[in-house]
Amino acid sequence: MYLNCHTYYSLRYGTFSELDLLELAKVNGMSCLVLTDINNTSACLNFIRQSKKYDIKPIIGIDFRNGAKQQFVGIAKNNEGFTELNQFLSQHLEHKTKFPDKAPKLLNSLIIYPFEQVLELEIDTFEDYEFIGVSTAEIRKLRFSKLKELKSKLVILQTVTIRNKRDFNAHRLLRAIDNNCLLSKLPKYEECKQDEKMLSKADLELTFADFPHIIDNTLDLMSQCEIHFNFGNERQSQNLKLYTNSAENDLKLLKQLCEEGLPKRYKKPTTQVYERLKRELDTIEDLNFVSFFLINHDIVSYAKSQGYFHVGRGSGANSIVAYIVGITDVDPIELDLYFERFINPFRASPPDFDIDFSWKDREDMTNYIFRRFKNTALLATYNTFKYRAVVRELGKVFGLPKEEIDKLSKRNVPHNQLDDVAQLVLKYGQLIDGFPNYVSVHSAGILILDADVHNYSATFMPPKGFPTVQFDMIIADDVGVFKFDILGQRGLAKIKDALDIIAENRPELPPIDIHDLETFKTDKKINNLLKSGGAIGAYYVESPAMRGLMVKLQTQDYLGLVAASSIIRPGVSGSGMKEEFIKRHRFPEYRKDAHPILLEIMPDTYGVMVYQEDVMKVASQFADLTLGEADVLRRGMSGKFRSRKEFEAVEEKFISNCKTKGYTEDLIFEVWNQIKSFAGYAFAKGHSASYAVESYQSLFLKCYYPIEFMVAVLNNGGGFYSAEHYIHEAQMQGASIELPCINTSDHPNRVKGKAIYLGFGYLRNLEKLVTQRFLSERQLNGSYASLEDFIDRVTISIEQLTILVRIGCFRFTKKSKTQLLWHAIFKLNATKDKNKQPKLFKTKHKHFELPELTTNAVENAFDELELLGFPVCGYFELIDEQISHDITAKQMCEHVKKEVIMFGNLVNTRHNKTSQGKLMRLSTFVDKQGHYFDAVHFTDTVHQYPIHGLGIYKCLGFITEKFGFCSMIISKSRKVKVLKNPRVA
Repeated sequence: MYLNCHTYYSLRYGTFSELDLLELAKVNGMSCLVLTDINNTSACLNFIRQSKKYDIKPIIGIDFRNGAKQQFVGIAKNNEGFTELNQFLSQHLEHKTKFPDKAPKLLNSLIIYPFEQVLELEIDTFEDYEFIGVSTAEIRKLRFSKLKELKSKLVILQTVTIRNKRDFNAHRLLRAIDNNCLLSKLPKYEECKQDEKMLSKADLELTFADFPHIIDNTLDLMSQCEIHFNFGNERQSQNLKLYTNSAENDLKLLKQLCEEGLPKRYKKPTTQVYERLKRELDTIEDLNFVSFFLINHDIVSYAKSQGYFHVGRGSGANSIVAYIVGITDVDPIELDLYFERFINPFRASPPDFDIDFSWKDREDMTNYIFRRFKNTALLATYNTFKYRAVVRELGKVFGLPKEEIDKLSKRNVPHNQLDDVAQLVLKYGQLIDGFPNYVSVHSAGILILDADVHNYSATFMPPKGFPTVQFDMIIADDVGVFKFDILGQRGLAKIKDALDIIAENRPELPPIDIHDLETFKTDKKINNLLKSGGAIGAYYVESPAMRGLMVKLQTQDYLGLVAASSIIRPGVSGSGMKEEFIKRHRFPEYRKDAHPILLEIMPDTYGVMVYQEDVMKVASQFADLTLGEADVLRRGMSGKFRSRKEFEAVEEKFISNCKTKGYTEDLIFEVWNQIKSFAGYAFAKGHSASYAVESYQSLFLKCYYPIEFMVAVLNNGGGFYSAEHYIHEAQMQGASIELPCINTSDHPNRVKGKAIYLGFGYLRNLEKLVTQRFLSERQLNGSYASLEDFIDRVTISIEQLTILVRIGCFRFTKKSKTQLLWHAIFKLNATKDKNKQPKLFKTKHKHFELPELTTNAVENAFDELELLGFPVCGYFELIDEQISHDITAKQMCEHVKKEVIMFGNLVNTRHNKTSQGKLMRLSTFVDKQGHYFDAVHFTDTVHQYPIHGLGIYKCLGFITEKFGFCSMIISKSRKVKVLKNPRVA
């Protein structure tokens, strides 16, 4: 009999989950319940899904409110009614308009107006679908109101928002956060009433005993409502079912695309290719996934028509159909990719196609999908209150100063250092920890449905400008709404931009076929970059950990890179099998250590589980699990299903089957623990292979066109490292680095021959509009002849002109920066002309005789530090200390197990945890010759010798070697002093 129940998806208002609500209803003897969150439908589907477990009939609706003021409650009589309510809510959320006082006529919904709202608006006539809601607190008023005569229209509207005093406290905190005010200043009208609780069925009936017709009306209203969705094993795909006008034509089109694409992918198709293709097409048809393939092909075809690059990855890369029609670029025959990881008869959901586009092209791709397909929306995700967010929000609510909030945000502050208010923040923070804070947009998910999106959810309009549903991927998957993953990444943009830069800088070269992967994979120079750790800038393989791994593995082919991409993941690494894989890969004599059965199942990986497919193979061939059960393990590892019960049931069967087969307990649990360690981290082999394809394209460009490639990397925001480091890498590849030049540079970096002219975009305080102004003027009327010519043609302040002069933009004049600054001040102050209209006649400038003014290299470096954030000459040129008795990175392997001194320019540093959970620090440096070395501060030194930002460090430590890769364990380290800024001194 509760028609207005809130969960914590009544964002910053409700105080418990939909499961807590069902539990509460069960305890209070309710057999039917209406969920009506405030302007939100996030919990609706899961509420319906879970209600069976509590033997409660679910009804759903929406509590429509302007701020905290309740306008009316809408309740869906059926699925059509839910669609109506979602459409009405979406219209207001997307356009950010207020809800009217009176609800529109909805054919399949019931509307309940709060008692006070009816009195305030003086509503005296009601439609068939409209009712008056009376709470327990309003019964007294009803006795003396004319509304009591409208007997057939009165229903119980006892709102449920809280369960107890603790919930009420949490509610008040949430309301204060939402109103951005101190808790003491929170207006009463922003709070719920303290009696918004659920009474037992008996107590509720007793409260309304004098008005039995109200109870009857409420029960009658609830009896009119019935809503149903299929979940889990009963679900059916809600995605667009037909790409053309019929299933027959869809299948015909897919087969036609395969016929057209086959000779492009396989010059001489083998029997294995034809058999695999037929088997896949049959399975795709049987499982009704034909339209799913055609939609992805449509998306990729549009991208190709626009000249956009893409990478098709995920488990879809295991499909020969996807490879032949051009969705992916990974040959599943070459890599022996496990088809059943992709599709099997036990899998109800479509396979994953994660399609990556350049970050520059992704928005247009999303626009195309919304134009091309009718029932489309973005998928949502929930941002929850986590420790830092809770502390910051509650700190403001309790009036803590910013310094205190910052201190408290760092966690683990000793209790005796906290005052009473800070302790209150931590105490009350526990009340809302983990609550949803706001609904956001999933990083990649797009829904393309067969029917109206509003059948499942209301939509809102985030800043991205595309309608977005209010539920996340887990409930979407449960109800049969499967997402298409459309992602943006910078690696593809680097490849495309590099090709454009090469064409401009070296027009004499023939066009480059960047898709000639077979040539790239066998190129010794490219593969040498991998095994030598020279992959800086290349997508996915440039991090210190990845480069170190490839040196240890001596990776020098495509299959080796595919394996490296996967074994670096925490699943393999955490199980200890990464080291075992390296050992067996480098030294064949250790392969006999593998269990014979595992070696037979996984010969390519020497009996080590590396990919998700390996887990499925082991589950099937080692433990005799069915494909369906093996897929449960696969989903368990990806973290995409709700309950561990399913996983635990398979675990029991795995162990039981292995015991039946006579395996020892040590072997059984060794294998099972390997499987469990994969949870949430394992890659599909096809996924690794897709990344490897893009890596090889980047490596080809890095190998043969390194300067142009590094410019493309810089112009696309870099990657794992800072811009300063990529500039250093370009210098190591033979580039000369030129500071911004007023006549040559652009906003991004430019390359001319082997010279890289840094872009104006690096100048920290240079205004974008000023840059646009002088670049436009240069484009229209040619280069600037002098500083005076620039001042005549461009309206600019002395502050902005000073930036350009100090960085050396006018060095072509052959005058020192100091002289130019004096001239700039004289000439700008002399004119004091703010008119932006072009001058009809040139102003005649006075020429001043200045004494000879010079600048030196150190002053220039400090200008670069201030304006760019780094010195182009490098920090080694600025240190105020003699370097001696040190070794370089190339000499490390000559000093294994010896204590040495190394000087290094810090490239990258991060904290990590040891296997015992203790803190350590991993750092990468560049030595004075420009070569990399890695170093680690273990627990005993990590706090004693901290890293204080970029610069040169003197490191004393022992050299260690593993599989041919040397690194340093630091005993002591300190930052080396730099020269003083002469101007400041």
